[in-house]
Amino acid sequence: MSSIRIFILSALSERGPMHGHHLRLLAEEEHLDLWTDITPGGLYGAIKRLAAEGLIEEIRTEKVGSYPTRKVWRITDAGSSTLSSLKISALREIVIRPDPFDLAITRLDPDRFDDLEPVIAARLASLKAMLTDYETHMRTVARYLSLAESLAMRHRVVRLQAEIAWHEELAARSPQLILDEKTRRTSRDPAP
Repeated sequence: MSSIRIFILSALSERGPMHGHHLRLLAEEEHLDLWTDITPGGLYGAIKRLAAEGLIEEIRTEKVGSYPTRKVWRITDAGSSTLSSLKISALREIVIRPDPFDLAITRLDPDRFDDLEPVIAARLASLKAMLTDYETHMRTVARYLSLAESLAMRHRVVRLQAEIAWHEELAARSPQLILDEKTRRTSRDPAP
């Protein structure tokens, strides 16, 4: 599922034709970088891909003052149909991506067991700092957000809190984890 596709197609559907810079300003105005995986820099590539797929089309170019010439885009009928499907899919689909950390924790280097506890502590400190920063920023921008945007931001807070709780459990159980890994390795190693 691509959030950026939904954003561009929705913006063009709801607000009418726009150029890429206008879409970028809209993304910034709606603070999308705070609660989605959309980055303003990714908009232009996504616009090209949507145009190549026939979901949006260029309707004209504009030149205002000393600004560069800009292409103005509108959503096509195919884009409107795709947008409807994307929205339904996004509402139904649950996205929780695997963290490479999980694989790494199952493949610990026996020569680096002493590094595990400091790594977990550092990750935990980073997550707590992220949560504090995010909550502070959320309070700062709260008056500019719709209820839906506030709830979306709250979703990230809850996810960070869950990550912190899991890392705290991992930190508490790391001595057991290391002992288990040592025991399992010893039982697997052939006798000399």
